[in-house]
Amino acid sequence: MHAKSSSARAFVAAVVYASIAGCATTGTHESMASHPDPVPRAAVGPNASSSLHGTLIPAPALPGAQPISGNDRVYTADQASNTVSVINPATNTVLGTIAFGKPRLSPSADVLGAMYDGQIDVHGLGFSRDGKWLNVIDVTTNAVHVIDTATNKVVRTVYVGRAPHEGFFSPDGTRIWVAVRGLDYVSVIDWRAGKEVDRIHTEDAPSKVVFSPDGKLAYVNHLRTQVLDVIDVASRRIIRRVPIPAEAGGSSDEAISPDGREVWLGMPENGRTTAVVNTNTSRVEAVLSTGPRTNHPNFVTVGGVDYAYQTVGGLNQTLVYRRSHNGTPPTLVKTIHNNGYDPHGIWPSPDNTRIYVALQNSDAVDVIDTHTNSVIKTLPIGQSPMALVYVARSTPATSTHNLGRQGLDMRTQHFALRVLGGSGRGTALIRALPGIDEVTIGADGLTPNQQVTAYAGDGTRTTALMTMKTNEFGNIDEGLSYSYFFANHYTSVTLEPGTPPQSEPTARGSVLAPKAAGVSEPK
Repeated sequence: MHAKSSSARAFVAAVVYASIAGCATTGTHESMASHPDPVPRAAVGPNASSSLHGTLIPAPALPGAQPISGNDRVYTADQASNTVSVINPATNTVLGTIAFGKPRLSPSADVLGAMYDGQIDVHGLGFSRDGKWLNVIDVTTNAVHVIDTATNKVVRTVYVGRAPHEGFFSPDGTRIWVAVRGLDYVSVIDWRAGKEVDRIHTEDAPSKVVFSPDGKLAYVNHLRTQVLDVIDVASRRIIRRVPIPAEAGGSSDEAISPDGREVWLGMPENGRTTAVVNTNTSRVEAVLSTGPRTNHPNFVTVGGVDYAYQTVGGLNQTLVYRRSHNGTPPTLVKTIHNNGYDPHGIWPSPDNTRIYVALQNSDAVDVIDTHTNSVIKTLPIGQSPMALVYVARSTPATSTHNLGRQGLDMRTQHFALRVLGGSGRGTALIRALPGIDEVTIGADGLTPNQQVTAYAGDGTRTTALMTMKTNEFGNIDEGLSYSYFFANHYTSVTLEPGTPPQSEPTARGSVLAPKAAGVSEPK
C-alpha cells in the first residue's frame, strides 16, 4: 500500500459494522513468514497519531491511526443475557454490562409472557464516527437504542419494523440506518428526535448497512436475496444492484475494507462460502470455501500488507486472508484456532495491532495479536455474544457508571457430541440461565434432511432433550433446548437418528411422556 498523508488517512478510515458458508474459487495457502513485518510497532501508534492533530480515526483503519487508549471501549451484544458487555481494551478489563431486559427465559420476569416489557435478543451494534454514541439493536423486540459512551447511559430508544438485524450511524452522525431484516427496507432514524424519517425499500431481508470510507455510498446485503444493494447516501436511492452467485447464497454479515475497495460477505446458511465484491467494478471477484456458519469479516493492515479476517463459527476458527489487488482471489495465510466456541463478531483496534473476536458459545472474547496472529487473552463476558465493535474515543469515559453484572460469571460447559447411527461431529454447550439451563447443539457432517434427537445421559439413564432436522448440507447450526442439565449431573450428550419413543419408561431408561419437551425434573 502506498503511503498517504494524514488527511488522506483520516478520509479513508472506514466505519463499518461487522453481526452470522457450495464453494467455488478457494484461496491458496502461503506462509505468513513470507511477509515479514518491516514496520516496528512504535511507528504505528504514538508517532503516527501525533501527526493527526487530535483527529480520531475509528477502526478498521489504514496505518497511522491512534494507538489503543484507556478512553476506548470494546462492546459485545449478548443475546442470551440481553446485555451489552463493556471492555477497556487498554487493560483488557471487563468493566461490566448494560442490561436491556432480563436474561433469556428468566422465570422472575416471565420473559415470554404477555406482561413482559423489557428487551429480547440484544444482537446488533454500531457507533458514530466521533465515538460518542453506540447504537444497540434488539432483534425480537424491534428496538434501536442509543448509548452515551462516556456514561454508559441509554439516552434514546426507537422502535422500528419487524426483526431489525444491524444498524449503523450515518457518516455525519445525525441518522441511524437500520436493516429491517424481517421485512424489505432500511429504516432511516433521526435518533435525536426519536423517529423514523425515511424508508429505503430493498429486496427481501436486508441484513446490514455499511458506509464507504468517504461516506457517499451505503452497501446493504441480504439474507434471503442474492444481491448487494449500493445506495447513494445523499439521495437515499439504490443506484446499483450487484448479483451474488448462487453458490454463495444469502449473507448475514458484511464489512467494507478501509481503502473502500472491497466488501466481504459472510454466508452462514449454506455452510461453506464467503463472497468478495470489488466496489470499483461491482463484480464478485471470489467465492471462498471458508466453512460452516461463516460469520463476520473485518480488516487490518500489518507491515504494509492488507489482510481480511473471517470468523467461522462451525469450525471455531478465524481465517486470515492476504487481500489481492489485481482481481485474483485472496490467499489464505493463517488459520487461528479460537480459544472457545463459535467465533462471531470481530473488530480491530484502529492501530491494527489487535483484533477482537466474540465467542458466541463460550461467552467470551478472544484478543488476537495481529503481528503473530495468536490469541493473547480471553475475557469472560455476557452470555451468547453476537456483534462486537471497537469504539475509539478521544475523551475519558466513566469506567463503571450505569454498569451492572448481569450475564457475567455464569457457568458454561461443553460436551463433544457422541453421534450414533451415522457419521458427523458436533458440540453441545450447556449455559446456566436464571432458573434453568440452555442446551445449544451445533453439528455438521450428518445425513442431510434427517430428524435427529439429542439425549442427555449420566451413565445409567438418558433423557431426550430435543428433536431437530438437519439442513440440506447435513448441518445443525443452532438447536436450542432448556432443561435442568447441571442439577441432574448429566455427563454426556448423544445424537441419534429419529425421534424418541413415546412410551414411558422407554427401553433407554428415559422418562419422557409427562415432561414438557426438553425439560427433566432435577434430582
